Amino acid sequence: MRIRKAVVTAASPAQRRLPLQNLVDRDGQERSVLGILLEEIVRARVEEICVVVCPGDAGNYASITGDHAGRVRFVEQTEPRGYGHAIHCARQFTAGEPFLHLVSDHLYVSRSQASCAAELIEVAEAEDCSVSTVQATREGHLKQFGAVGGQRLAGRDRLYKVDTVLEKPTPTEAEQRIVVPGLRAGHYLCFFGMHVLTPGVMAILEELLVESSTGVVTLSAALSELARRERYLALQMTHRRYDLGVRYGLLTAQLALGLSGRDRDEILSQLVELMALRETAAK
Repeated sequence: MRIRKAVVTAASPAQRRLPLQNLVDRDGQERSVLGILLEEIVRARVEEICVVVCPGDAGNYASITGDHAGRVRFVEQTEPRGYGHAIHCARQFTAGEPFLHLVSDHLYVSRSQASCAAELIEVAEAEDCSVSTVQATREGHLKQFGAVGGQRLAGRDRLYKVDTVLEKPTPTEAEQRIVVPGLRAGHYLCFFGMHVLTPGVMAILEELLVESSTGVVTLSAALSELARRERYLALQMTHRRYDLGVRYGLLTAQLALGLSGRDRDEILSQLVELMALRETAAK
């Protein structure tokens, strides 16, 4: 399996402006969130990128693609039919090929020089199947993420065979259905926001869209069905993901980027100064 294409979803009406926000990256350069994500993808040797957007947003997004404009195309999600439908809108672009998928309201900060996407693609190509990245997450955050249950592969510390996928489960539901041996109590494998998906996912999404009584389809529903039909793995990441859509999400992501980059010492010094001023003002 060779991953040449990537699909980025940016069509959520509530979060459509997040990819346009500017942050300072690890190299000290000011870039848009979308620009940082595109760099993540390109560093993983992906050749073509499709960004799924709300109607009318393509022009704004195209203006911030920078050096990667030649490899990016845009597709509109013309109906609000959910996350799964947004991915399905890129079916002509993927054209029966496996593809990398990222969400546009998360940033990914690697603990090494290799990008998070590159690590995922390396595993997916070696295993020749769909692989979702996951992260051990406290049960208090389950309402924000899809989650998986399964068994660790023999001899592989961070790789799991997925047998169950739940969309934003309650703690009770998670405890009953997706406890993974070896994780700390109260922690579950929640989606990291990055996947390599086989063409089978597009076929399942199409089926679900036809069958849906509400017209809305989630990616978790498709991945749950995928686990019944194909070999499907989860890769536990040691890197970090940052949800930009939550309160202070952009601020937290900016701090994480800065503290992982070349200006770490300067930022730490400024944080110490801010804390000292706060303590002085409180006296």
